Amino acid sequence: MRKSGSGGLVYSTDSGRMCPDCRQPMAECRCAAAPVAKGDGIVRVSRETKGRGGKAVTVVRGVALNAIELAVLGKKLRAGCGTGGTVKDGVIEVQGDHCERVIEALKKDGFTVKRAGG
Repeated sequence: MRKSGSGGLVYSTDSGRMCPDCRQPMAECRCAAAPVAKGDGIVRVSRETKGRGGKAVTVVRGVALNAIELAVLGKKLRAGCGTGGTVKDGVIEVQGDHCERVIEALKKDGFTVKRAGG
């Protein structure tokens, strides 16, 4: 059974990939170009296990990038750690306890990084 609000055009032969949210070509997407909320300029890296069955996840918060750049950074961090993960709501999650590797990779890219939590 299909929900009425989900689905839609994903690819068009005229303009290529389409954004699922604003339904515009990716080159003209309004969602990804949305302004990013600026924080204090410090990226915080922590390790969390809550709600994950005891499995550790490295969480990166406070990166002031738009959605597309954040996804690219997330992919780079996951590849550098050799694990999986995701990008949700402006937060990068990398499976496993890789805080030190993630901090070094972010410092190499020029971010100001702090270790958050214990």
